[in-house]
Amino acid sequence: MANAQPPRRGREPRARRTPLQTLIYWTLVLGVWGLIFLVAFFAVFAVDLPDTSKLYDVKRQPSVSYLDRSGALLAVRGSQYAPPVDLDKLPPYVPKAFIAIEDRWYYWHFGFNPWGIARSQLYNMQHKGEGGPLRGGSTITQQLARNLFLTPNQNYRRKAQELILAVWLEARFSKKQILELYLNRVYFGAGAYGIEAASQRYFGKPARELTLGESALLAGIMKGPSRYSPVASTDRAARRATIVLDEMVQAKFITPAERDQAIRTKVRVNPVLANQRAQYFTDWVDDQTRTLVGEPTEDLVVETTLDLPLQASAEQAVQSGVAAAKGQGVEQGALISLDGEGRIRAYVGGTNYLQTQFDRATMARRQAGSAFKPFVYLTAMEAGRTPDTPVVDEPVKIGNWEPRNYTGNYLGPITIGTALAQSVNTVAARLANEVGTSNVAATARRLGITSPIQLDPSMALGAVEVSPLEMAQAYAPFSNGGYFAKGYGIERIRTATGRVLYDRGVDRAPRAQVIGQPALAYMVNMMRGVVTHGTGTRANVPGYDLAGKTGTTSDYRDAWFVGYTGGFVTAVWVGKDDNKPMRKVTGGGAPAGIWRDYMTAALPRLKVQPIPGGVLPQVEEQGPIEQILEGVGDLFRGDRDEPPPSEFDSRAPPPRERPRQDPPF
Repeated sequence: MANAQPPRRGREPRARRTPLQTLIYWTLVLGVWGLIFLVAFFAVFAVDLPDTSKLYDVKRQPSVSYLDRSGALLAVRGSQYAPPVDLDKLPPYVPKAFIAIEDRWYYWHFGFNPWGIARSQLYNMQHKGEGGPLRGGSTITQQLARNLFLTPNQNYRRKAQELILAVWLEARFSKKQILELYLNRVYFGAGAYGIEAASQRYFGKPARELTLGESALLAGIMKGPSRYSPVASTDRAARRATIVLDEMVQAKFITPAERDQAIRTKVRVNPVLANQRAQYFTDWVDDQTRTLVGEPTEDLVVETTLDLPLQASAEQAVQSGVAAAKGQGVEQGALISLDGEGRIRAYVGGTNYLQTQFDRATMARRQAGSAFKPFVYLTAMEAGRTPDTPVVDEPVKIGNWEPRNYTGNYLGPITIGTALAQSVNTVAARLANEVGTSNVAATARRLGITSPIQLDPSMALGAVEVSPLEMAQAYAPFSNGGYFAKGYGIERIRTATGRVLYDRGVDRAPRAQVIGQPALAYMVNMMRGVVTHGTGTRANVPGYDLAGKTGTTSDYRDAWFVGYTGGFVTAVWVGKDDNKPMRKVTGGGAPAGIWRDYMTAALPRLKVQPIPGGVLPQVEEQGPIEQILEGVGDLFRGDRDEPPPSEFDSRAPPPRERPRQDPPF
């Protein structure tokens, strides 16, 4: 057939790709999709990246250095930076310690470690929902990017931006420059930024003098500056430093012998940090510094009134005294010392600052007990009584209140001087009622009590909540000739360059006299009796002119001893933060013992003089009342090593609810 078509052939089969062609093909496909992914990645996460043009700008909170009255460094608050160090001037093992523990593959990656990221993501998926922190697998470059440009928030967006910035850093800087930037800008805790500042703060030496062990300790801090602080967590920091040294051996940065030698060599932390001296005081004056000069815009130096040797003695006395009385339920203590001008020379807000930063010296308000009675007796002296005025220790009823003595015994006819020395409750209550509780409150406020004072009759026995600082400054007029002395801790504030911002001595107003004669002489002599033959004999330090008053509150919740010599007063309180009762702890017991131990160390350093204004005018010779009482006092006082707490009436109104300043429990 002429029109017949030849049969169609089937489609020729496509030739198979060679393995090389397959590799090239899929490489191109993956490359295209990878490029699309990167474009999308950057489009999503790079739109709000921080400005990188200010890479070398340092924004920080200025540091504030606190000095004691002799110029010794107490503490440094705020951020501390130091001039950047040249990597070549550091011992070789310093940067190697950080590489070994933080980023073993530092010299081989381009800003991030995919294997490290994969491991961290696997960990995060396995521990999802546990509430713990996410792991990031960050390299040193990523950590630098985070420290320079980003917040510490742990989320995926921040991690993505961290990765982008790390790649940018690697493209712009050499490995040496990145490592140098890292060591000079990373945070080491204790307010120190950079290896130089950390070396100075922790070890008191420049970074070029760091030992292998010190370098390992600083590198170990990177995992958690608070958790691995060589100050707050010595044992944990030491274990972490050992891990760093082991990693350095595995990386062949050091030999096993060098590691063993580093472990055997004791690392000494800067004593200013290690001892944590005066940290409660530093907190107190730190707040005042900002009130006086505002938030600092440059480094400041604050010259304080504190005496570091006295502070060390005070802290030791409080810690030892509280520990010794632990069996009686004593858990905390506080101590304040100030001189006749009001300068605070020692300040202890608790037994251990690292365990609790709640400051019992100024923040807590506790009932004063019989330590409040001197204000009652001073009001009576100013109203015409004298230490020889006869009174009667007998049952008394004021309204519906019937105060009684601790022993349940009554001495009958005695003098006012004896009543104060023996802390007789009935006499103090009757005196306050006679002179008026409002007048007693006015006397206490005039001398330095600033807390509210309730006017119920029980205020005569110390149902008034006060702080140790208030008690110390209110007793100061008894020690300095009758002049008001408000406690203070800052003498001068200046910039690091020397410009004076505040000087307490400029235009200082004359001190007001708040106790006149003969009332001052009467009070000094009666309060001497508290120490020589009254409830406070345990506080006596032979060879010195001392006076003071014990205080014990209802159910033994608080115990006080406030004592003084010429121009120097110290207040001591012990108790429990939750205001629960102790076991028969009196003001003449643990507080008086702490006071004595501290003052035994302090008095020789102070070179104190006799109490001014304490010599009485000519008075009548001892009368029949004292003769009758001779020998009775010892019976009333009981055991001289532990005087009974005759200060507070157990039937007085119970303590009010704890103030909100106290810590939660």
